[in-house]
Amino acid sequence: MGVVARARTTDGWPLPTAVLTVTDAVGAQVARVPADADGRLATEELPAGNYTAILTATGYAPLARTAVVTASGTAVLGVLALARVGGTGGLPTPGVWTIDPGHSLISVTARHLGMTSVRGRFTEFGGRIEMARPIERSTVTATIRAASIDTDNKLRDDHLRSADFLDVDRNPLIEYRGTSVTPLGGERWRMDGELTLNGITRPIPLELAYFGVGPDGSGGTRAGFHAVTELRREDFAITYNQIVRAGITLIGATLRVEIDIEAVQGDTPLPA
Repeated sequence: MGVVARARTTDGWPLPTAVLTVTDAVGAQVARVPADADGRLATEELPAGNYTAILTATGYAPLARTAVVTASGTAVLGVLALARVGGTGGLPTPGVWTIDPGHSLISVTARHLGMTSVRGRFTEFGGRIEMARPIERSTVTATIRAASIDTDNKLRDDHLRSADFLDVDRNPLIEYRGTSVTPLGGERWRMDGELTLNGITRPIPLELAYFGVGPDGSGGTRAGFHAVTELRREDFAITYNQIVRAGITLIGATLRVEIDIEAVQGDTPLPA
């Protein structure tokens, strides 16, 4: 082994997204390796001498250390702790946060005839966020009542609730379980999780933006989030369509989902 280190957060958790870059005395890169699941990093053996080891991870401040490689070709740096950019003061407090449907929105957009968009929203949903430390281990559970789809057109909404689309009689609930988050820089994150729709479960990532925390005027604390993803209808066996004319179908193959969430700190049920 060459330069060896372990990447950790400042509170001691492994940092598997870290990357170790090693440069020589003139600044030329001689090695670059990613961390494993436990945050371990190890380059190939290097000639004896002094090097600079730079540890980086998205969402964290970089850290540089001098690495003195001995005649054995190895330099052991031990544990290197990276601090999150901006510190942790702006992140939600660990614990349960309850989604407030009255101040949240789940909207879906589909292309119509390849020219315009049809927008709808779900009006009945709820869920909770388990904020963890490190933040990457946070989880989400959310449930949507499929029959609550509303596109401001009763005939269309009834059709969307039928077996051609959401099949709400057999699959009354849409569920999402977010299992982890990954920082992408600034307020941007990615949440990985699974969506169950129309009785089918598939992995679906969310592009997530975090807008901060603040008081709500009633003695509570709220956090704001915005998430976006795209779904392929056929992935969830929603294959109904009509060919209107050559090359043109009634409904697009993908759905754009946008989610605006206000979450209240605590596990207290919110009023309907």
